[in-house]
This record gives sequence, structure tokens and C-alpha cells, in this order.
Amino acid sequence: MPSEKHYPNHLGIRGWLFGGRYGFERYLYLLHRLTGLGLLAYFTLHIVVTSSRAFGPEAWHSAMGMVEGPLFKVGEYLVFAAFAFHGLNGIRLVLLELGIAVGRPIEPVYPYRTSVHVQRPLAVAVMLLAAALAVLGGVNLFG
Repeated sequence: MPSEKHYPNHLGIRGWLFGGRYGFERYLYLLHRLTGLGLLAYFTLHIVVTSSRAFGPEAWHSAMGMVEGPLFKVGEYLVFAAFAFHGLNGIRLVLLELGIAVGRPIEPVYPYRTSVHVQRPLAVAVMLLAAALAVLGGVNLFG
């Protein structure tokens, strides 16, 4: 019976976040997961604050007083930016899952050309659009 090999983990979480040979799509995957968790946390907080309305005007004004301030204004901007990225990246992922923007199959001749060369321009375009939406949202929120 062969024994299992165990390798020491010297990098810890840095190895998960900053893997040396990760491509652009891997970082989009990581950011998509993190923004999804952030939006879930915002949604939960939003439900809690909004439900305070059921406990009367005093509870509502108290809850709204907690979320007024410059720190929460920045938080609202981050939620908007996360929503813009998460939504547009989700649309990109659906297009790829449906086979749109994957590219045409080619003859498998070494060195193999992957479909990443076709997918990457779409990823860059989506990120530029998300950045433009984030800037416009910031101008609208802070301007």
C-alpha cells in the first residue's frame, strides 16, 4: 500500500492569494468569490436595518443613525463597485458557459493553443466596463 506524501505549507494564505503562476482569470475567480461574500454580508445587514422599521419609529431612527456617516458612505460605494464587478463578471461567465466567446475549435497541433486567448479580451472588456461603472457610481455618490 503506497503511503501518501505530505508537503509542508510554508506560504499559508499567501499561497492561496498570490500563487505564482495564476492567470488573470484565476484572480477574477477569486475576486468574484470575495465580492459575492461581501454582497451577501451587505444583504444581511440591509435586512437587519430595514426590519427595524417594524419595531417603531424610534428603532428605525436609531438604526438609520448608526448607518449615517462618511464610513458608511464609502461602504456604499464599495458595495456598488462590488455589485458592478460581480454582475458583469457573472454575465461573462454565463456567456462562456453557454459556449459564446469560447472560440472555434481548431486542430490540436502542438503547441496547443487554448481558448484563453479568445476569452481574455472579453474578460478585459468586462473589467474595463466594471471600472467605468464604478467611477460613474463614485461621481454620482460623492459628487
